[in-house]
Amino acid sequence: MKLAVLGGGGFRVPLVYGALLRDRAKPRVEEVVLHDVSERRLAAIENVLGQLAAGHEHPPRVRTTTDLDTALAGADFVFSAIRVGGLAGRTADERVALEFGLLGQETTGPGGVSFGLRTIPVAVRVAERVAAVAPRAWVINFTNPAGMITEAMRGVLGDRVVGICDSPIGLIRRTAAALGVDSARVCPDYVGLNHLGWLRGLVHEGRDLLPGLLADDAALRQVEEARIFGGDWVRTLGALPNEYLYYYYFNRESVAAAQAAGHTRGESLVLQQERFYTAVRERPGDALTEWTRTRQERDASYMADTRDLTGAGAREDADLQAGGYEGIALALMAAIARGEPSTMILNVRNGSAVPGLPAEAVVEIPCAVSGAGVQPLATRPLPGRFLGLMQQVKAVEQAAIEAALTGSSALAVEALALHPLVDSVDVARRLLDAYRARIPELAAVLPR
Repeated sequence: MKLAVLGGGGFRVPLVYGALLRDRAKPRVEEVVLHDVSERRLAAIENVLGQLAAGHEHPPRVRTTTDLDTALAGADFVFSAIRVGGLAGRTADERVALEFGLLGQETTGPGGVSFGLRTIPVAVRVAERVAAVAPRAWVINFTNPAGMITEAMRGVLGDRVVGICDSPIGLIRRTAAALGVDSARVCPDYVGLNHLGWLRGLVHEGRDLLPGLLADDAALRQVEEARIFGGDWVRTLGALPNEYLYYYYFNRESVAAAQAAGHTRGESLVLQQERFYTAVRERPGDALTEWTRTRQERDASYMADTRDLTGAGAREDADLQAGGYEGIALALMAAIARGEPSTMILNVRNGSAVPGLPAEAVVEIPCAVSGAGVQPLATRPLPGRFLGLMQQVKAVEQAAIEAALTGSSALAVEALALHPLVDSVDVARRLLDAYRARIPELAAVLPR
């Protein structure tokens, strides 16, 4: 099988290749083609992958290219992990919002809308090229905002594009560990949108264990999300929220912490990754060592401001070692290519699975996956405190998709103004102007 990785010079690509090296079942990926617009980044990651493969028998061969059609031609699977505007765009997403006293985060709030607006046209063009040169390929979308981008790409590829995120499975693993059960043997009642969802139940051997966990203070403190949100609040919700919901439930505290930090997550990653790519260029023989060191630093600092603010403490070692989106992607590939049935939480077309949301909306829910494809599973009706927020954020996503595809500034303002974390229509207008002034890729999509 051939796997094309778009954004192939990205820092997390070695995680995917490492998972492929551990995969010995048949059929397996024999060729990996990395595509990126940056030859420098491709060269660095190619060095890392070569050193990862050392000592392995018959590792998947690796090619690199800056030509999209070359990367896609004949692919069986495509991983799309692009970042339009690079980390410079991310830092602008975050910093502009903070300058208006709003949350500065890459996928949540106005920063997520800005990121989506400039990414959607590129993602749709990618989908069109997949349809032209690799029409039998499955696209697994990592590109954020994952739900919004997957929904836009569906307009071209239909069910052959699926979005993934590692936040839900991380929450389920932590919850299962706190309960002392195997996460592979539980049935999660999880429902939401990407970066906006709730674990409402966790069934093990026919019994829902979540109510007992919510009532047990000591066990609940073992779950990072419960430490972040506080036991009283998760009991009020009757569910464990995805970590990104902290930005909604504790918005004022999140903004204050980001402003006090003096730097955003994006600004930290710019420095971190520049050190990595420069070091690999200067000392290519140390590529894997540099990547491993930088990865440990990056993982440990993930959402560190939130954990510091709430007293949740450092991330657990088991969490850091468990793996993330690369494992989900490989499991999805195995289920489809090898006919190994699995149940996974994915970003897919709603249909009638989540009552109260449009049929065409992409939602993040459990799905049955097999050689026949991906089938969303029906969910229990949502209470208003969850459904209302999902409906409003989905309206934002759909307005942003239409704005990006039509070049409509009015719809872009609508998307920003409708967002629950933007508190004024006038601020929405000024946000859009500021983003256009700072991010050339967005100005090209939405000219004045």
